[in-house]
Amino acid sequence: MSCLAWIGALTYFFGEERLRKIVHPFVALAAGTLLGGALFHLLPEAVSRISNPLSVFLSFAFGFVALLFVELFLEWQHEHQHHLPRKKPIGYLILIADALHNFIGGLGVGAAMLIDVKLGLTAWIAAALHELPQEIGDFGILVESGWSRKNALLFNFFSALTFPLGGLSVYFFAENINVTVLVPFAAGNFVYIAASGLIPEIKHCHNRLFHSVVNFLIFCFGLGFLYVLARMFS
Repeated sequence: MSCLAWIGALTYFFGEERLRKIVHPFVALAAGTLLGGALFHLLPEAVSRISNPLSVFLSFAFGFVALLFVELFLEWQHEHQHHLPRKKPIGYLILIADALHNFIGGLGVGAAMLIDVKLGLTAWIAAALHELPQEIGDFGILVESGWSRKNALLFNFFSALTFPLGGLSVYFFAENINVTVLVPFAAGNFVYIAASGLIPEIKHCHNRLFHSVVNFLIFCFGLGFLYVLARMFS
C-alpha cells in the first residue's frame, strides 16, 4: 500500500510544461476523492460504530479545526521566515492528513486480516482502489504547492509508511486499541483540505471555460468514484 505513493513517478515522462497542464486536474481529482472518502466512507463508518451521533460530528469538527490551526501557524511561520523557499501550507496539510488517513487505513485492514484473511484482502483491495487516484492527486498538490517532483515523491511515500505502522499496531495491541474516534477526525481533515485548499485552487487555475469544465468533471468523477466504491464494499 505504501508503494502506491510512488505512482507520481509516472509524471517524469512529462516535461515541465506538460506537468503544469496536468497538475490542476490531479488537484481536482484529489479534492473529489477526499470529499468522497469523508462523506461516503469515513463518516458512515463512524456513525455505524459510535452510538452517540453528536460525538461523531464533534470529532469531525475537531479534525476540521485542527487543520485550520495548523494552516494558520504555517502561514505565520512563513511570514516570519522570508529567507526560506516558500511552499503553500496546503502541501504540509495534505501530508499530515494523509499520514493519519493511512494509519487509520492500516488499522482497519489489519483488523480485518486478523478476523479473516479473505476479508482482509477484500479490505486491502478497496483501500488500494481508493488510494490510487488520491496518491496521484496528492502528488499534484505537492508540486503545485512548490515542492520539487523528487521531494514530492519522497515525502508522499513517507506519509504512506503509516499504513503498515497501523497494521502492526493492530497486530500487537489489538485488545487495547479503540480508534473509532479517529475516523470522523480524519473525515474533518479531508473536508477541510478539499474545501479550504484544493477547491479554491481549481476555481482559479484557468481563465478558459473549457479548463474549468474539465476540472469540474474530474472533481465529480473523483467524488462519484468513491461513492461507487462505498456501494460496492458496503
